[in-house]
Order: sequence, then structure tokens, then C-alpha cells
Amino acid sequence: MSSLRAILIPRTVWLNCRYFSTAKSSSPSSKTENPLSDAKVKPKETTPLRRSASASLPIRSNPTPTRGVIQPVFTLSTAERYILSRLRSHPDLPARAQAFHESWWVPKWGEPGKEGEVFVFANGSIVCWGLGETDANRFAREVIEKARAVEVAPLEEPETEELEFVVDPIENTRLQGDLIILGHTAPLNEPDLLPTTLPPMAFPKETLLARYAFSQALSRSTALSALEVSLDHYLTSMALLPHTLAETGKPGMGRTQLIKKLGGLMKFRQLLNLNRENFIEVPDFYWAEPELEGYFKSLANALEVKTRTASLNDKITYAADIQSMLRQLLTESSTHSMELIIIALIAVEVVIALIRDGPELWHMLVGAETEEKNAA
Repeated sequence: MSSLRAILIPRTVWLNCRYFSTAKSSSPSSKTENPLSDAKVKPKETTPLRRSASASLPIRSNPTPTRGVIQPVFTLSTAERYILSRLRSHPDLPARAQAFHESWWVPKWGEPGKEGEVFVFANGSIVCWGLGETDANRFAREVIEKARAVEVAPLEEPETEELEFVVDPIENTRLQGDLIILGHTAPLNEPDLLPTTLPPMAFPKETLLARYAFSQALSRSTALSALEVSLDHYLTSMALLPHTLAETGKPGMGRTQLIKKLGGLMKFRQLLNLNRENFIEVPDFYWAEPELEGYFKSLANALEVKTRTASLNDKITYAADIQSMLRQLLTESSTHSMELIIIALIAVEVVIALIRDGPELWHMLVGAETEEKNAA
């Protein structure tokens, strides 16, 4: 599996776990690979989270009276970013939905008796606890899409990731293998981080901040997956440029088109490194809470967020180097063309001067010779 990117991981029977990231498509052709296509096929690798999946076997295979059922944590990314403040103008905002630190929190959502919890983050991701893919897509349709201009640059195909969690109050909250365990948490260093008055919610309020920390890590991974897919498409569109240059000696792309491509590349780097919430730095929220920071980092590291971000930056740097060289070639070609134009203009000016002043010059030369002969 390629770092939770858009590929479907087959169900592992003996683990009975679901954990995948996929770019959804309704067309049947999306499920088969075309060997003649130039589209980049994502390599199948194993992330640390998948490699350590066996660590969750003791929890999965040994149920206890205090342990709940294993439920999904489904993450859906539909846009490059959300403007969360515009959710307030939603015509039918879910009951008790409210801003919660750097997210919009819906404490209960779903069908009666099957409610889950939803966190909406500004990086364009929705994290649903206790809800599956169908409910997550319904939330996106009924809540996100109905709010005015919440989505900025919607994705052509949503990115998804799925993990699982279980509630067990006698266990410590942690990530074990590929399973999130919600249990005992240490007291907060700053109690003000948790509001004193909380609405009824689908899961224990004692693990609310832990769920928030895990959700933020998941949202980053899914948003990063969307960037990975977009950059792969971009690099595919540029893949033939070196071949064209080697075969013809020409870039095969005009100046305007090249500038647009360069602008797209700058946009990728901005989304990756210069947004308010980038993919590398730990949010300030966790500085005073090392335990919450541990939850965030454990999942972010398992999802290889830092490594994948570095890999994306390397790809962007490579593409920028190619475009810089092409821009230099276009500049040299433009300079050569200007030199030819200047030479042609000089030649035209010489011809015009000869046409205009030629007879007079001829008369002066011939007339002078005639006068000398007559004088002799």
C-alpha cells in the first residue's frame, strides 16, 4: 500500500480489519488498469501502520465485558480547503454543531440509534467516528455542499481513508497496530481546552480531545493523499517534455502554457508548505499537552505524513528544475528570434534607403565622372 494513497487494500481475513485510502470513481473502468495508459499506477507498499497490524490482534481476538464493538473511523476529503466560518450560514445545520479548536464539531449525527461523531477540518477533510462511507458521503452532500461557498477548489474525485477504533474504559487510550483504542486518558495540563458545558455526544466525553487529536492526524493524511494524486496527474501531463526536447531539440510548449504550468507548481508548493496548517509542524494546540501530542504524532508517524511530504517536495523540486530549464531555452529562443528580426529590419532599411536615395547617389557618381571627362 502506498502510504494510504488512492488504492484499495483487500480485506485481510485473519485480521478482520479495514484500512484503505481510495480515490472514488463511479465508472467501472476505474477498477481495472489499462496497460496502454500513460497514467501513473501507484506502487503497492506496506506502511508502518499496516506492517504493525498484528499488534492489534490481542484486542481484536480477545473481547472483554468492558470493550465495545469495533467501529470505523472514516475520513473523506472533498476540497483543497474549507472555509469553516461559512458553516454558520447553513440552512439546516446539524443540532449542537459548534466550533471546536481548529475544527467544526458535530457531536451526534446519523440515523437514530446509529449516530456517530463528525469533525470537519479546514484542510478539506471530514473525519467521521462510528460512521461508514455511505454516511460520510451523505454528510458531505447534506451539510458541506449545502452551505454557501464552504468548499474551495473542490476535488474531481474525493479521497478517503478508513481506520477502526474500539472503546474500552479500562485500557489506556492509544494507537495499537492499526486499531485506535479509546480508554483512560491523563488529566489535562490546561483544563480550559475542554469546554465546561458539552452537549450530548455519541462517544465518551473523556476521550473527546483524544478523538480530536487522532482526527487531525487522519485529516492531514487524507488531504495529503489528495495532493499526491493531483501532483501525479500534473507530473503525468509534463512527462513527455524531456522526450520531446531530446527528439526535437524544442520544448514543445509555448511561453504562456509553460508559465501556467509553473503557476500550478507554485500552487502545489504553497498548499504543501505555506498554508496555515502545513503537513509537517505539530499544531500549537498540543504544546502544553504532551499526551495529546503523543496521540497526534503516533498516528501521523504511522501514516508516514512527514516522509510523504518530503517526497512530494522532492517531486516538486524536480519538476521546477525541468521547467526552469525549459524557460531558459524559451528565453534563448526568443533572444535568437529578436536578433533575426533586428537583422531583417536593418536589411529592409538599407533597401528602402537605396530605393529612396539611389537615383540621387547614382547621378552624383555618374555626373561627377561626366564632368571630369568634359573638363579633360
